Amino acid sequence: MLLALRILLFILIVGGALLVFAGQAGLLKGKPKGELGVKDGKFQRPSKTENSVSSQAKLWPEHPMLAYSQIDPIAYSGTAEDTLKRLQSGLQSMPRTQIVKAEGNYIYVQCSTALLRFVDDVEFWVDDAAKVIHVRSASRLGRKDFGVNR
Repeated sequence: MLLALRILLFILIVGGALLVFAGQAGLLKGKPKGELGVKDGKFQRPSKTENSVSSQAKLWPEHPMLAYSQIDPIAYSGTAEDTLKRLQSGLQSMPRTQIVKAEGNYIYVQCSTALLRFVDDVEFWVDDAAKVIHVRSASRLGRKDFGVNR
């Protein structure tokens, strides 16, 4: 019995160390799912699993994860240009957040977790007519995000 516990402990320690090593080596980054960006005023639809959220999820009322995926857009006042500057400044100050693309009213960033370096794709689109910032955030790997994308 004691030998079995020691073996189990050894497996857990070695397995955990290998997982951390894989994350630090960039092996757990994954790839973006689908096409990123805004097309015809819309982000791509949310995932069919609990690993993405979007302020535009209601555009797909038949979506199986609508209740989970729906978040509110962020209201703003002032100009779109000032809002984009403030948003970009805030994103640049966040740890493990890299701005990949900032064009027009659209910003795409990649956020990674500290230890395992999992990557989430986060998109912002400033809809100046509605005075809101639409947001979409999706995990690249896994079926659940445990609320992180919110």
